[in-house]
Amino acid sequence: MKVSVRIEKNIREPEVIIVSDQMTGEVEEILQKLSKEKQQMLAGFRDDTVRVLSPEKILRIYAQNGRVYAGTDFGEYQLHFRLYELEERLGSFSFVRISNSEIISLKKVQHFDLSFTGTICVILTDGTKTFVSRRYVPKIKRMLGM
Repeated sequence: MKVSVRIEKNIREPEVIIVSDQMTGEVEEILQKLSKEKQQMLAGFRDDTVRVLSPEKILRIYAQNGRVYAGTDFGEYQLHFRLYELEERLGSFSFVRISNSEIISLKKVQHFDLSFTGTICVILTDGTKTFVSRRYVPKIKRMLGM
């Protein structure tokens, strides 16, 4: 497959053009990935407003009192998804489950504190402190190459 990028100053929105002599599995896979990226926006609800949340702005997603919330750079929003659905949707954006009730963005981790016996403390870029449950510690250690 040949890939080329052309930068033009007057273009305001990126455009992707696929040129092929036929519809192949490779072309279908590219189309699927490109269309999947666009669908990853989430609607976040707070009071009487709905805000479109991009995965890059989400620090963590957690369940509390039977509801699912997203902690973002600009506040907390309720989501109308289940955690497992969000884990599937956001896996390509470096989100990882750290407990039965929480998913975090690895891109928003400031550091991991390993001084706690049997678990890992996660400090996010906004200062939020959360913990990896014992069940998920081996998974996180594998991801970190430990």
